[in-house]
Amino acid sequence: MFENQKFDYVIVGGGSAGCVVASRLSERSSNNVLLLEAGEDFVPGTEPAEIRDTFAGSAHGNPRFTWVGQTVAWGPRPGNAPDDRKRVRYAQGRVIGGGSSVNGMISIRGVPWDYDGWVERGAKGWGWEDVLPYFKKQETDLDFDGPLHGKDGPMAVQRIAAERWPGFTKGFVEAARKEGWQDLKDKNGVFDDGYFPIAVAHHEGHRTSTATAYLTSDVRARPNFNILGDARVEKVLFDGTRVTGVRAHHHGEVFDIQANEVVVSSGALHSPAMLLRSGIGPAGELQEYGIDVVADRAGVGKHLMEHPGVNFGCYMKPESRLSPELRMPMYAGMRWSSGVEGCPAGDMYLIPMNKSFWHAVGERIGLMMLWVNKSFSTGEVKLNPDDPMGTPDVDFNMCSDVRDLERLKIGVRMMANLCEMPELRDTLHDVFPISYSDRARRYAVYNAANKFQTWVGGQAMDLSGPLRRWIIRNFVSDGLSISDVLEDDSVMTEWIHKTVLGHFHASCSNRMGAADDPGAVTDPSARVYGVEGLRVADASIMPAVPCANTNFPTIMVGEKVAGTILAEG
Repeated sequence: MFENQKFDYVIVGGGSAGCVVASRLSERSSNNVLLLEAGEDFVPGTEPAEIRDTFAGSAHGNPRFTWVGQTVAWGPRPGNAPDDRKRVRYAQGRVIGGGSSVNGMISIRGVPWDYDGWVERGAKGWGWEDVLPYFKKQETDLDFDGPLHGKDGPMAVQRIAAERWPGFTKGFVEAARKEGWQDLKDKNGVFDDGYFPIAVAHHEGHRTSTATAYLTSDVRARPNFNILGDARVEKVLFDGTRVTGVRAHHHGEVFDIQANEVVVSSGALHSPAMLLRSGIGPAGELQEYGIDVVADRAGVGKHLMEHPGVNFGCYMKPESRLSPELRMPMYAGMRWSSGVEGCPAGDMYLIPMNKSFWHAVGERIGLMMLWVNKSFSTGEVKLNPDDPMGTPDVDFNMCSDVRDLERLKIGVRMMANLCEMPELRDTLHDVFPISYSDRARRYAVYNAANKFQTWVGGQAMDLSGPLRRWIIRNFVSDGLSISDVLEDDSVMTEWIHKTVLGHFHASCSNRMGAADDPGAVTDPSARVYGVEGLRVADASIMPAVPCANTNFPTIMVGEKVAGTILAEG
């Protein structure tokens, strides 16, 4: 399949950036383009209900659409002690559209100093004024106009009117207003501290992914464009240091595909793994795997970043929960500044989530989600030495930088204060620190047995306050109360180290940088250093994680890299 063809461009990975790159490159009729996606491919309008659903947990919790067996370590490495950290499931998209088909659809760009900071780290041409045209190009903002907003892009974004918000969200916003926070209204156009309605990528009640927005029926009908789903790429192929194509696995067949240029868009976990399998990475590490070195690049798989966070569980009163006509769990959030020395403005984020899981218990337990919006801790991605084609070994090493730990402590105290404000407290029965047990993670998997068992549990928790609190204490919070966490700094530290987690915003593991930066993997045109004909276009090339959910910044990366390729061609 495709063995006897030579493509101008092969894009490996049809995710948030890969769909964009494929669509834009194939706009030029002289380009022969092939998109390879490891998961299933669906023509827009034929996706399963879970993918179309605007409640992300339906797809996110379904192993059909995520990388089965992908686990990660969250908390800080234990130093010289044995590494006894739990490896927990990381639901990364494995379906056409990638993360944009399974994530929360939040459409936020970050703040201008995110991108000016990228330039300071060696990504010349990626400052705020450079990336803004690509943010505008990707979107149609149905609520706001003006010089900061796009009106004719593929991604339709819209906010839900405040009068439709569930009671939990309304209580959060009223508490924030009472505390003196500003109503920003437009988070993508006003960059001060304050709360705002969340712009979400959806249209007519259905999710907008890069697959539905960029790979329309008209795009798929282009004679110079092909898509192959269920195609796992083993490695990029080289003649010396010049790309010749890729080796793909498809329904039991293994074959080579020829290409003038390969663009790896497999995400911040699988793109570095792809480079490593292809012989690009730290030479010593590659030799340990028994992989021939094509290019010795020390930064491949390093500098992995995320947004470290902790949560409070909030057992909502029935009248505060999502109404039947609302599916999305998030409607408003708050960006704010910690004031910690050396940390930029807007470095913290807080958001009420009106539904924690897809099941009946999750419908009753909302979350106060806190994360460090501009983190400093870094981890790494390595190959599994026993199975290089398997899911990579991922260590986020969160809170290894003390600034992240200290800011989470500041945020926990702020979150506790907001939860005691009567405007928010009156919407809830119970508030408690969340500790995600193995049992809770098992129930998060989307299947019929979990659906039935959680329905029974949800009914019991509503009927009996003492039973509800017993279940929370023994299965959700591990016996900790908020006062336990607040009154003893060592308890708070231990709780954060144990429960810190990311938000599926993995990034920076193949970071862009200057030619003389030994840790840089790509140049500012996304070309991989040390080889010819290979680029990376996804969140892995970000020099630092932005103050944003990473979907819209990743789409911007796809737009900008595609624009660069077309300009060079």
